[in-house]
Amino acid sequence: MTRNFLKLAGASLIALVGATSISMAATTITFWHSFDPEKPNGKALAEIIGNFEAANPGIDIQSEFIGNYNDIVAKLQAAIPAHREPDAVIMEVTRYGLFADRGVLTDLSDYVEKDPLKNDLFDFAREVGMFKGKNYIVPFNSSTPVLYYNKDIFARAGFAEEPALKTYDDILKVSKQITEKLGVEGITGIAAPGQFARWGLVMDNDSDLIDSKTGDILLDSANTIEAYQWMASLVHEHKVASADGVTDEDMGRDAFLQGKVGIMLNSTGTYVRSKKAIGENLAVRPMPCNKVCSVPIGGAGIGILSTAEQDVKDAAYKFISFAANPESNAIWFAGTGYMPINKHTADQQKAKDALAKQPGIDVAISQLDFARGRPRPPVVTWMRASEYDLWQAMALGQRDVKEVLTEFAAKTRAEAERLAK
Repeated sequence: MTRNFLKLAGASLIALVGATSISMAATTITFWHSFDPEKPNGKALAEIIGNFEAANPGIDIQSEFIGNYNDIVAKLQAAIPAHREPDAVIMEVTRYGLFADRGVLTDLSDYVEKDPLKNDLFDFAREVGMFKGKNYIVPFNSSTPVLYYNKDIFARAGFAEEPALKTYDDILKVSKQITEKLGVEGITGIAAPGQFARWGLVMDNDSDLIDSKTGDILLDSANTIEAYQWMASLVHEHKVASADGVTDEDMGRDAFLQGKVGIMLNSTGTYVRSKKAIGENLAVRPMPCNKVCSVPIGGAGIGILSTAEQDVKDAAYKFISFAANPESNAIWFAGTGYMPINKHTADQQKAKDALAKQPGIDVAISQLDFARGRPRPPVVTWMRASEYDLWQAMALGQRDVKEVLTEFAAKTRAEAERLAK
Protein backbone atom coordinates (compact mmCIF):
# COMPACT_ATOMS: atom_id res chain seq x y z
CA MET A 1 0.00 0.00 0.00
CA THR A 2 2.83 2.33 0.87
CA ARG A 3 4.59 1.49 -2.39
CA ASN A 4 1.41 2.19 -4.38
CA PHE A 5 0.91 5.44 -2.52
CA LEU A 6 4.45 6.54 -3.36
CA LYS A 7 3.92 5.66 -7.02
CA LEU A 8 0.71 7.70 -7.10
CA ALA A 9 2.36 10.59 -5.28
CA GLY A 10 5.29 10.47 -7.67
CA ALA A 11 3.00 10.43 -10.68
CA SER A 12 1.02 13.34 -9.27
CA LEU A 13 4.22 15.30 -8.66
CA ILE A 14 5.40 14.68 -12.22
CA ALA A 15 2.02 15.77 -13.55
CA LEU A 16 2.11 18.87 -11.38
CA VAL A 17 5.63 19.77 -12.52
CA GLY A 18 4.58 19.18 -16.13
CA ALA A 19 1.54 21.41 -15.76
CA THR A 20 3.64 24.09 -14.07
CA SER A 21 6.16 23.95 -16.92
CA ILE A 22 3.39 24.41 -19.47
CA SER A 23 1.97 27.30 -17.47
CA MET A 24 5.37 28.95 -17.12
CA ALA A 25 6.01 28.50 -20.84
CA ALA A 26 2.82 30.39 -21.76
CA THR A 27 3.32 33.88 -23.13
CA THR A 28 1.27 36.48 -21.30
CA ILE A 29 0.21 39.71 -23.01
CA THR A 30 -1.13 42.60 -20.98
CA PHE A 31 -3.64 44.38 -23.22
CA TRP A 32 -5.19 47.76 -22.39
CA HIS A 33 -8.45 48.63 -24.12
CA SER A 34 -11.43 50.99 -23.97
CA PHE A 35 -14.38 48.57 -24.04
CA ASP A 36 -16.52 48.14 -20.93
CA PRO A 37 -16.93 44.38 -20.35
CA GLU A 38 -20.57 44.94 -19.36
CA LYS A 39 -21.43 46.62 -22.69
CA PRO A 40 -21.87 45.03 -26.16
CA ASN A 41 -18.42 46.20 -27.29
CA GLY A 42 -16.71 44.60 -24.31
CA LYS A 43 -18.63 41.36 -24.71
CA ALA A 44 -17.71 41.11 -28.40
CA LEU A 45 -14.05 41.71 -27.54
CA ALA A 46 -14.17 39.00 -24.86
CA GLU A 47 -15.55 36.55 -27.42
CA ILE A 48 -12.71 37.32 -29.84
CA ILE A 49 -10.10 36.96 -27.09
CA GLY A 50 -11.65 33.67 -25.99
CA ASN A 51 -11.52 32.33 -29.55
CA PHE A 52 -7.89 33.40 -29.90
CA GLU A 53 -6.80 31.76 -26.65
CA ALA A 54 -8.61 28.54 -27.61
CA ALA A 55 -6.72 28.49 -30.90
CA ASN A 56 -3.44 29.50 -29.24
CA PRO A 57 -3.23 27.72 -25.86
CA GLY A 58 0.32 28.95 -25.31
CA ILE A 59 -0.76 32.62 -25.27
CA ASP A 60 -2.69 34.30 -22.48
CA ILE A 61 -4.32 37.69 -23.15
CA GLN A 62 -4.76 39.64 -19.91
CA SER A 63 -7.19 42.31 -21.06
CA GLU A 64 -7.75 45.38 -18.90
CA PHE A 65 -10.55 47.92 -19.41
CA ILE A 66 -8.81 51.26 -18.83
CA GLY A 67 -11.54 53.75 -19.75
CA ASN A 68 -12.15 55.86 -22.84
CA TYR A 69 -9.54 56.98 -25.36
CA ASN A 70 -8.62 60.02 -23.27
CA ASP A 71 -8.13 57.81 -20.20
CA ILE A 72 -5.82 55.50 -22.13
CA VAL A 73 -3.63 58.39 -23.28
CA ALA A 74 -3.41 59.84 -19.77
CA LYS A 75 -2.72 56.51 -18.06
CA LEU A 76 -0.18 55.45 -20.66
CA GLN A 77 1.70 58.71 -20.22
CA ALA A 78 1.78 58.09 -16.46
CA ALA A 79 2.65 54.39 -16.75
CA ILE A 80 5.66 54.71 -19.06
CA PRO A 81 8.04 56.54 -16.67
CA ALA A 82 6.94 54.18 -13.88
CA HIS A 83 7.69 51.15 -16.12
CA ARG A 84 4.13 49.90 -15.71
CA GLU A 85 3.04 50.12 -19.34
CA PRO A 86 1.14 47.25 -20.99
CA ASP A 87 2.44 45.06 -23.81
CA ALA A 88 -0.32 46.01 -26.25
CA VAL A 89 -2.82 48.86 -26.25
CA ILE A 90 -5.82 50.21 -28.13
CA MET A 91 -4.88 53.64 -29.53
CA GLU A 92 -7.32 56.10 -31.08
CA VAL A 93 -6.37 56.78 -34.70
CA THR A 94 -5.49 60.47 -34.34
CA ARG A 95 -3.55 60.13 -31.09
CA TYR A 96 -1.09 57.30 -31.59
CA GLY A 97 1.26 59.56 -33.56
CA LEU A 98 2.46 61.18 -30.34
CA PHE A 99 3.58 57.80 -28.98
CA ALA A 100 4.99 56.58 -32.29
CA ASP A 101 7.00 59.80 -32.58
CA ARG A 102 8.50 59.24 -29.12
CA GLY A 103 9.50 55.63 -29.80
CA VAL A 104 6.90 54.21 -27.43
CA LEU A 105 5.19 52.06 -30.07
CA THR A 106 6.81 49.26 -32.07
CA ASP A 107 7.10 49.70 -35.82
CA LEU A 108 4.87 46.89 -37.11
CA SER A 109 5.83 47.33 -40.77
CA ASP A 110 7.78 44.06 -41.03
CA TYR A 111 5.01 42.11 -39.31
CA VAL A 112 2.37 43.56 -41.63
CA GLU A 113 4.42 43.06 -44.78
CA LYS A 114 4.86 39.36 -43.99
CA ASP A 115 1.20 38.89 -43.02
CA PRO A 116 -1.20 37.76 -45.80
CA LEU A 117 -3.80 39.78 -43.89
CA LYS A 118 -2.43 42.98 -45.43
CA ASN A 119 -4.07 42.14 -48.77
CA ASP A 120 -7.43 41.56 -47.08
CA LEU A 121 -7.70 44.91 -45.32
CA PHE A 122 -9.55 47.79 -46.93
CA ASP A 123 -7.34 50.66 -48.06
CA PHE A 124 -8.66 52.96 -45.34
CA ALA A 125 -7.79 50.34 -42.71
CA ARG A 126 -4.19 50.16 -43.92
CA GLU A 127 -3.88 53.96 -44.21
CA VAL A 128 -4.97 54.86 -40.68
CA GLY A 129 -2.17 52.74 -39.23
CA MET A 130 0.57 54.68 -41.03
CA PHE A 131 2.64 57.44 -39.47
CA LYS A 132 5.68 58.92 -41.21
CA GLY A 133 5.75 56.01 -43.63
CA LYS A 134 5.70 53.29 -41.00
CA ASN A 135 2.92 51.07 -39.65
CA TYR A 136 2.35 51.49 -35.90
CA ILE A 137 -1.17 50.17 -35.35
CA VAL A 138 -3.49 47.73 -37.07
CA PRO A 139 -7.11 48.94 -37.03
CA PHE A 140 -9.55 47.06 -34.84
CA ASN A 141 -12.59 49.27 -34.30
CA SER A 142 -13.12 51.65 -37.23
CA SER A 143 -16.03 54.03 -37.42
CA THR A 144 -17.52 57.14 -38.94
CA PRO A 145 -20.11 59.40 -37.34
CA VAL A 146 -23.67 58.88 -38.56
CA LEU A 147 -27.04 60.50 -37.89
CA TYR A 148 -29.41 58.58 -35.62
CA TYR A 149 -33.00 59.60 -35.04
CA ASN A 150 -35.99 58.34 -33.10
CA LYS A 151 -38.92 57.62 -35.44
CA ASP A 152 -41.47 57.81 -32.65
CA ILE A 153 -40.30 61.27 -31.58
CA PHE A 154 -40.40 62.45 -35.18
CA ALA A 155 -43.96 61.18 -35.61
CA ARG A 156 -45.14 62.75 -32.35
CA ALA A 157 -43.54 66.05 -33.40
CA GLY A 158 -45.69 66.07 -36.53
CA PHE A 159 -43.46 64.55 -39.21
CA ALA A 160 -45.67 62.24 -41.27
CA GLU A 161 -42.74 61.50 -43.57
CA GLU A 162 -39.01 61.64 -43.05
CA PRO A 163 -37.89 65.27 -43.39
CA ALA A 164 -34.74 66.37 -45.18
CA LEU A 165 -31.64 65.91 -43.02
CA LYS A 166 -28.96 67.01 -45.48
CA THR A 167 -27.84 70.44 -44.30
CA TYR A 168 -27.36 72.51 -41.15
CA ASP A 169 -30.62 74.32 -41.92
CA ASP A 170 -32.49 71.03 -42.32
CA ILE A 171 -31.28 69.70 -38.99
CA LEU A 172 -31.98 72.95 -37.16
CA LYS A 173 -35.49 73.14 -38.60
CA VAL A 174 -36.31 69.59 -37.48
CA SER A 175 -34.72 70.12 -34.07
CA LYS A 176 -36.76 73.27 -33.51
CA GLN A 177 -40.04 71.55 -34.36
CA ILE A 178 -39.29 68.65 -32.01
CA THR A 179 -38.37 70.98 -29.16
CA GLU A 180 -41.41 73.21 -29.72
CA LYS A 181 -43.86 70.29 -29.89
CA LEU A 182 -42.39 68.02 -27.20
CA GLY A 183 -40.32 70.29 -25.00
CA VAL A 184 -42.99 70.21 -22.29
CA GLU A 185 -42.26 66.48 -21.99
CA GLY A 186 -38.57 67.16 -21.47
CA ILE A 187 -37.67 66.15 -25.03
CA THR A 188 -35.15 68.18 -27.03
CA GLY A 189 -34.50 68.15 -30.75
CA ILE A 190 -30.87 67.11 -30.89
CA ALA A 191 -28.03 66.01 -28.61
CA ALA A 192 -25.15 68.47 -28.46
CA PRO A 193 -22.56 66.98 -30.84
CA GLY A 194 -19.61 65.21 -29.25
CA GLN A 195 -16.06 65.80 -30.41
CA PHE A 196 -16.10 63.08 -33.09
CA ALA A 197 -19.34 64.50 -34.52
CA ARG A 198 -17.97 68.05 -34.25
CA TRP A 199 -15.02 67.03 -36.38
CA GLY A 200 -17.43 65.50 -38.90
CA LEU A 201 -19.59 68.63 -39.02
CA VAL A 202 -16.51 70.74 -39.70
CA MET A 203 -15.51 68.40 -42.51
CA ASP A 204 -18.94 68.46 -44.15
CA ASN A 205 -18.71 72.25 -44.07
CA ASP A 206 -15.69 71.86 -46.39
CA SER A 207 -12.97 72.35 -43.79
CA ASP A 208 -10.96 70.49 -41.15
CA LEU A 209 -9.24 71.10 -37.81
CA ILE A 210 -5.82 70.20 -39.20
CA ASP A 211 -5.15 69.45 -42.86
CA SER A 212 -4.56 65.69 -43.09
CA LYS A 213 -2.01 66.07 -45.91
CA THR A 214 -0.12 69.28 -45.20
CA GLY A 215 -0.51 69.48 -41.42
CA ASP A 216 -1.71 73.09 -41.67
CA ILE A 217 -3.81 74.23 -38.70
CA LEU A 218 -7.32 75.08 -39.92
CA LEU A 219 -9.01 75.87 -36.62
CA ASP A 220 -9.36 79.54 -37.57
CA SER A 221 -10.44 79.02 -41.18
CA ALA A 222 -13.75 80.64 -42.15
CA ASN A 223 -15.58 77.34 -42.67
CA THR A 224 -14.36 75.87 -39.37
CA ILE A 225 -15.53 78.97 -37.52
CA GLU A 226 -18.89 78.84 -39.30
CA ALA A 227 -19.35 75.18 -38.33
CA TYR A 228 -18.61 75.86 -34.66
CA GLN A 229 -20.89 78.89 -34.66
CA TRP A 230 -23.74 76.70 -35.89
CA MET A 231 -23.00 73.89 -33.42
CA ALA A 232 -22.78 76.31 -30.49
CA SER A 233 -26.03 78.01 -31.53
CA LEU A 234 -27.91 74.72 -31.05
CA VAL A 235 -27.33 75.08 -27.32
CA HIS A 236 -27.15 78.71 -26.26
CA GLU A 237 -29.17 80.43 -28.98
CA HIS A 238 -31.83 78.06 -30.30
CA LYS A 239 -31.91 75.88 -27.18
CA VAL A 240 -32.69 72.73 -29.15
CA ALA A 241 -29.83 70.85 -27.47
CA SER A 242 -29.34 70.49 -23.73
CA ALA A 243 -26.30 72.04 -22.05
CA ASP A 244 -25.92 68.79 -20.09
CA GLY A 245 -24.58 67.12 -23.22
CA VAL A 246 -21.96 69.85 -23.55
CA THR A 247 -20.41 69.46 -20.13
CA ASP A 248 -20.67 65.66 -20.31
CA GLU A 249 -20.90 64.21 -23.82
CA ASP A 250 -22.15 60.87 -22.51
CA MET A 251 -25.25 62.60 -21.13
CA GLY A 252 -26.36 63.63 -24.61
CA ARG A 253 -25.95 60.07 -25.85
CA ASP A 254 -27.72 58.63 -22.81
CA ALA A 255 -30.64 61.05 -23.22
CA PHE A 256 -31.09 59.81 -26.78
CA LEU A 257 -31.00 56.20 -25.60
CA GLN A 258 -33.66 57.07 -23.01
CA GLY A 259 -35.99 58.51 -25.66
CA LYS A 260 -35.48 62.12 -24.58
CA VAL A 261 -33.74 63.40 -27.75
CA GLY A 262 -34.86 63.30 -31.38
CA ILE A 263 -31.51 63.34 -33.22
CA MET A 264 -28.04 62.20 -32.27
CA LEU A 265 -24.85 62.50 -34.32
CA ASN A 266 -22.53 59.79 -33.06
CA SER A 267 -20.21 56.94 -33.94
CA THR A 268 -21.33 53.78 -35.68
CA GLY A 269 -19.87 52.10 -32.60
CA THR A 270 -23.00 53.13 -30.67
CA TYR A 271 -25.32 51.33 -33.11
CA VAL A 272 -25.93 48.14 -31.13
CA ARG A 273 -26.58 50.03 -27.88
CA SER A 274 -28.91 52.39 -29.71
CA LYS A 275 -30.78 49.55 -31.39
CA LYS A 276 -31.19 47.76 -28.06
CA ALA A 277 -32.54 50.93 -26.42
CA ILE A 278 -34.71 52.35 -29.22
CA GLY A 279 -35.66 49.15 -31.05
CA GLU A 280 -37.67 49.51 -34.25
CA ASN A 281 -37.92 53.27 -33.71
CA LEU A 282 -34.22 53.70 -34.47
CA ALA A 283 -33.34 55.17 -37.86
CA VAL A 284 -29.78 55.63 -39.13
CA ARG A 285 -28.85 58.03 -41.90
CA PRO A 286 -25.61 59.45 -43.32
CA MET A 287 -24.08 62.55 -41.82
CA PRO A 288 -25.29 65.80 -43.39
CA CYS A 289 -23.52 67.23 -46.44
CA ASN A 290 -23.73 70.92 -45.66
CA LYS A 291 -21.25 72.11 -48.29
CA VAL A 292 -19.62 68.82 -49.22
CA CYS A 293 -20.03 65.17 -48.31
CA SER A 294 -17.09 64.30 -46.09
CA VAL A 295 -16.80 62.28 -42.88
CA PRO A 296 -13.86 61.39 -40.65
CA ILE A 297 -12.72 57.84 -40.07
CA GLY A 298 -12.43 57.27 -36.35
CA GLY A 299 -12.02 54.43 -33.94
CA ALA A 300 -8.78 52.83 -32.90
CA GLY A 301 -6.20 50.18 -33.65
CA ILE A 302 -3.94 47.95 -31.61
CA GLY A 303 -0.29 48.82 -31.13
CA ILE A 304 2.54 47.03 -29.36
CA LEU A 305 4.77 48.77 -26.84
CA SER A 306 8.44 48.94 -27.80
CA THR A 307 9.43 47.83 -24.27
CA ALA A 308 7.77 44.41 -24.66
CA GLU A 309 10.03 41.35 -24.95
CA GLN A 310 10.44 39.95 -28.47
CA ASP A 311 8.43 36.79 -27.78
CA VAL A 312 5.63 38.94 -26.36
CA LYS A 313 5.71 41.19 -29.44
CA ASP A 314 5.45 38.16 -31.69
CA ALA A 315 2.51 36.77 -29.71
CA ALA A 316 0.82 40.17 -29.53
CA TYR A 317 1.02 40.61 -33.30
CA LYS A 318 -0.45 37.14 -33.71
CA PHE A 319 -3.43 38.34 -31.67
CA ILE A 320 -3.67 41.59 -33.66
CA SER A 321 -3.78 39.65 -36.91
CA PHE A 322 -6.37 37.23 -35.48
CA ALA A 323 -8.57 40.13 -34.34
CA ALA A 324 -8.58 41.53 -37.89
CA ASN A 325 -9.39 38.27 -39.68
CA PRO A 326 -12.84 37.89 -41.30
CA GLU A 327 -14.30 35.69 -38.57
CA SER A 328 -13.25 37.97 -35.72
CA ASN A 329 -14.15 41.12 -37.61
CA ALA A 330 -17.63 39.73 -38.32
CA ILE A 331 -18.14 39.12 -34.59
CA TRP A 332 -17.07 42.70 -33.94
CA PHE A 333 -19.16 44.25 -36.73
CA ALA A 334 -22.33 42.34 -35.81
CA GLY A 335 -21.89 42.87 -32.08
CA THR A 336 -21.06 46.58 -32.12
CA GLY A 337 -21.84 48.34 -35.39
CA TYR A 338 -18.22 49.31 -36.05
CA MET A 339 -17.31 49.12 -39.74
CA PRO A 340 -15.79 46.02 -41.30
CA ILE A 341 -12.06 46.49 -41.90
CA ASN A 342 -11.58 43.20 -43.75
CA LYS A 343 -12.74 42.76 -47.35
CA HIS A 344 -14.05 39.26 -46.55
CA THR A 345 -16.01 40.14 -43.42
CA ALA A 346 -19.27 40.52 -45.36
CA ASP A 347 -18.97 36.90 -46.51
CA GLN A 348 -19.23 35.64 -42.92
CA GLN A 349 -22.66 34.43 -41.81
CA LYS A 350 -22.62 36.66 -38.71
CA ALA A 351 -22.09 39.71 -40.90
CA LYS A 352 -24.76 38.61 -43.38
CA ASP A 353 -27.25 38.15 -40.56
CA ALA A 354 -26.42 41.59 -39.13
CA LEU A 355 -26.87 43.29 -42.49
CA ALA A 356 -30.19 41.50 -43.01
CA LYS A 357 -31.66 41.92 -39.54
CA GLN A 358 -30.21 45.23 -38.28
CA PRO A 359 -31.39 48.07 -40.55
CA GLY A 360 -28.96 50.99 -40.64
CA ILE A 361 -25.87 49.05 -39.61
CA ASP A 362 -24.62 49.43 -43.18
CA VAL A 363 -24.77 53.24 -43.30
CA ALA A 364 -21.14 53.68 -42.28
CA ILE A 365 -20.08 51.35 -45.07
CA SER A 366 -22.04 53.39 -47.60
CA GLN A 367 -20.22 56.52 -46.39
CA LEU A 368 -16.80 55.08 -47.23
CA ASP A 369 -16.87 56.74 -50.65
CA PHE A 370 -16.42 60.11 -48.94
CA ALA A 371 -14.75 59.07 -45.68
CA ARG A 372 -11.14 59.95 -45.03
CA GLY A 373 -8.53 59.55 -42.35
CA ARG A 374 -7.61 62.41 -40.09
CA PRO A 375 -4.20 63.89 -39.28
CA ARG A 376 -2.13 62.18 -36.58
CA PRO A 377 0.93 64.33 -35.82
CA PRO A 378 1.86 64.65 -32.12
CA VAL A 379 0.05 67.98 -31.72
CA VAL A 380 -3.35 66.34 -32.36
CA THR A 381 -3.34 64.75 -28.90
CA TRP A 382 -2.80 68.14 -27.26
CA MET A 383 -5.33 69.83 -29.54
CA ARG A 384 -8.06 67.30 -28.83
CA ALA A 385 -7.53 67.44 -25.08
CA SER A 386 -7.65 71.25 -25.15
CA GLU A 387 -10.73 71.50 -27.37
CA TYR A 388 -13.23 70.18 -24.81
CA ASP A 389 -13.11 73.18 -22.45
CA LEU A 390 -13.10 75.64 -25.33
CA TRP A 391 -16.14 73.96 -26.85
CA GLN A 392 -17.97 74.32 -23.56
CA ALA A 393 -17.21 78.03 -23.42
CA MET A 394 -18.50 78.50 -26.98
CA ALA A 395 -21.57 76.26 -26.69
CA LEU A 396 -22.67 77.79 -23.40
CA GLY A 397 -22.36 81.28 -24.88
CA GLN A 398 -19.58 82.30 -22.50
CA ARG A 399 -17.13 83.27 -25.24
CA ASP A 400 -17.27 84.36 -28.87
CA VAL A 401 -16.60 81.50 -31.29
CA LYS A 402 -14.36 83.40 -33.71
CA GLU A 403 -12.29 84.83 -30.87
CA VAL A 404 -11.85 81.41 -29.24
CA LEU A 405 -10.87 79.59 -32.43
CA THR A 406 -8.47 82.32 -33.55
CA GLU A 407 -6.69 82.13 -30.22
CA PHE A 408 -6.81 78.32 -30.21
CA ALA A 409 -5.30 78.12 -33.69
CA ALA A 410 -2.37 80.32 -32.65
CA LYS A 411 -1.70 78.19 -29.56
CA THR A 412 -1.96 74.97 -31.57
CA ARG A 413 0.60 76.24 -34.10
CA ALA A 414 2.94 77.17 -31.26
CA GLU A 415 2.49 73.75 -29.63
CA ALA A 416 3.14 72.02 -32.97
CA GLU A 417 6.42 73.93 -33.30
CA ARG A 418 7.40 73.05 -29.73
CA LEU A 419 6.74 69.35 -30.25
CA ALA A 420 8.71 69.38 -33.49
CA LYS A 421 11.91 70.51 -31.73
